[in-house]
Amino acid sequence: MFDLIIRNANLPDGRTGVDIAVEGATIAAVEPQIGALARTEIDATGRLVTPPFVDPHFHMDATLSLGLPRMNVSGTLLEGISLWGELRPLLTKEALVERALRYCDLAVSQGLLFIRSHVDTSDPRLVTVEAMIEVREKVKPYIDLQLVAFPQDGYYRAENGVASLNRALDMGIDIVGGIPHFERTMDDGRASVEALCRIAADRGLPVDMHCDETDDPLSRHIETLSAQTVRFGLQGRVAGSHLTSMHSMDNYYVSKLIPLMAEAKINVIPNPLINIMLQGRHDSYPKRRGLTRVRELMDAGLNVSFGHDCVMDPWYSMGSGDMLEVGHMAIHVAQMAGLEDKKKIFDAITVNSAKTMGLEGYGLEKGCNADLVILQAADPLEALRLKPTRLGVIRRGKVIARSMPRIAELSLDGRPARIDSGRDYVPLS
Repeated sequence: MFDLIIRNANLPDGRTGVDIAVEGATIAAVEPQIGALARTEIDATGRLVTPPFVDPHFHMDATLSLGLPRMNVSGTLLEGISLWGELRPLLTKEALVERALRYCDLAVSQGLLFIRSHVDTSDPRLVTVEAMIEVREKVKPYIDLQLVAFPQDGYYRAENGVASLNRALDMGIDIVGGIPHFERTMDDGRASVEALCRIAADRGLPVDMHCDETDDPLSRHIETLSAQTVRFGLQGRVAGSHLTSMHSMDNYYVSKLIPLMAEAKINVIPNPLINIMLQGRHDSYPKRRGLTRVRELMDAGLNVSFGHDCVMDPWYSMGSGDMLEVGHMAIHVAQMAGLEDKKKIFDAITVNSAKTMGLEGYGLEKGCNADLVILQAADPLEALRLKPTRLGVIRRGKVIARSMPRIAELSLDGRPARIDSGRDYVPLS
């Protein structure tokens, strides 16, 4: 007698008609037609069952603050940073916690159960840090939340930036962050990368830096980050987020850079929604896409995962907490529309992101944590196309969210009365 069995599931690796048995908080068996009974059984009816979605790059301290204290009229990155600077003195711990918890409710409904959030440390009050640490504890039963000490205004550039980041780490922040391209000079940026990697090595912490989030092809802090990663023995523990300058770099230079990144085992985190929205703003036509070289980085064996980055905040007025929306955009912007391409895109919002975050027990094999999402889609390709309903979200063997299937009722003479967008709206063989 198992606690839960999900029957007749399709898995991301292509297996179909599979049963998943859960005992306690752990997957006990994954095989066809499990003969045992369970206290609870769910018929997946040939739908996709996947491990939960993972967002390795987000800003939870800013989420749902759209319009405070005013709107970003230009929609640019720099106005967003300026606007956040206006809002920051007005922030209270209570409001930060309330907005973050509301976003976490949305995330659960979307099957998003693992999030890494950058937390601004530029205000010496560190109210953002206090609030996000409280949120991390409150959501622990249903979301694994990692926190990055992020010097939004620059590690050296911000007044008290160095001391504030160190205090944030002392308070219990998990990861060392940075933003070298926002320092006053390239030399300051390089120095900040070295200093922050040294801190991470001394404290035994991972690193996740906003790196080269610019169209400037001469912004090459990812080179420094890769070299310092090797110098301090941090291979596999460092992430470079955004890396948008790589789309403008000289191809010969990139032919040297990517092998250096591979040697350092850098985790790469593009943010397709935000990158396509904010980059290329100084271009007329042709206008650059703003996304880093996803295909080339994947082909070189680097671990590439995608982040949502923002939802309804000073930088991005849209967003839904749906990592499939992120993957959907990546397919278009990276021009990765082939069958194998799409499978890689799905991996980038699941298993690759889990690797970036260093998650243990993540997956769909016996012995993994019983964290599962049932989608109203047959396979990963259909899921990326439709961004379908999450029929069920399971955390450690317990159903924590349910949704009814999305079914349209039609009143058309001679046509079907109901349409399931996943099952019925597909090419006929």
